[in-house]
Amino acid sequence: MKALYYQPSCGIAGDMHMAALVNLGVPEDYLLEILQKLPLQGEFTLTFEPASKMGISGLQANVGVADQSDHRHHSTIITMIEEADLPRGVTLRALDLFARIAGAEGKIHNIEPKDVHFHEVGAMDSIVDIVGAAAAIEYLQPDIVLCDAVEVGSGFVNCAHGRLPVPAPATQELMHGVPCRYGTVDGEATTPTGAAILAGTVAEFLPKGVFTPTVVGYGVGRKDFAIPNVLRVALGTYEPAASAQLSQRFTDLETGHYQIEANIDDMSPEAYGPLMDALFAAGAVDVFTQPILMKKQRPAQCLTALCHDAELKAVTDTLLNASTSIGLRILPFAKRVLARQQRVVTTRLGDVAVKFTQQPDGRERFKVEHEDIVRLAAEHALDYLTAQRMINEDATKASGHSA
Repeated sequence: MKALYYQPSCGIAGDMHMAALVNLGVPEDYLLEILQKLPLQGEFTLTFEPASKMGISGLQANVGVADQSDHRHHSTIITMIEEADLPRGVTLRALDLFARIAGAEGKIHNIEPKDVHFHEVGAMDSIVDIVGAAAAIEYLQPDIVLCDAVEVGSGFVNCAHGRLPVPAPATQELMHGVPCRYGTVDGEATTPTGAAILAGTVAEFLPKGVFTPTVVGYGVGRKDFAIPNVLRVALGTYEPAASAQLSQRFTDLETGHYQIEANIDDMSPEAYGPLMDALFAAGAVDVFTQPILMKKQRPAQCLTALCHDAELKAVTDTLLNASTSIGLRILPFAKRVLARQQRVVTTRLGDVAVKFTQQPDGRERFKVEHEDIVRLAAEHALDYLTAQRMINEDATKASGHSA
């Protein structure tokens, strides 16, 4: 699967992140086109230039701001993003990142997220960093996002609330459940913006599977540390650990398959038929539902779609677009499939397609295609079971199998 792999050995900040993804291949013009849709014309500039730290070369992002004192409330930022003519994926991702920061700040200061008055992350450069991050990730369209342990730094940082220990409270709050390293560098290595990007994007920290990089980007920071102050991000393919281990044990294993699940408790039963048809049209190889009980004993359906790697985005987009679900699970899996071939067999009722399968012990079994049985039953005015018995008898003789 297509994977984006963050390697924040010296932390992550919003400008470093944007520079790394442009260095990775996101067009600079594309980012500017997206950002120019915000109602902020004339209030900022964005440029990129080559830079290096301790011999490692990459790009550095420069965000110029007309008014350094211009800070905004969370509610104002929501309106700004929602009213801009941004691609839907960029809008949703940017709103999610700001919501995470507002939730962290609100918890720390004991206020509602909507009432949070952003200081550092409400400033113009941070708005550019976050919307730019959403746009860049949406442009790359990774199937999964991976990340190593995150360096957060050490010491103290000066902010709007005074001199605080590193990591800043909002950064630490956002990093719940994220593997962190402390003290490799002296100073703030990971900012709240960088923490929000990782918390809202990464699906697997400390990945155990096999990652094969195809292109690497470097975002260069401004501070000088004891180690290179760069963020490295790679794009490539990823085989999850379970699939990689299984591939070594079985020569007939098929990887690159995905199981997509969504628990739905608020959709009309009549809507499942059109939804399933749409999922098949999008490339799903199978779709089914199972009744479940959710929290508070709410009855629901767990809808499952199976697909190949190439159809993963189309199937997940269809599920989110054509159902009431606001989220889903993506589970990679491997299949062990028996060797098989299809032959045409002549029977007393007519020709049928027959699928022959080779078992691990060498024995062979077969199955006549259902549609051929239905067709021949109708042609000969027979019921299905009678036609099936006659066709199977003839197919058994023709194939040399015992009855």
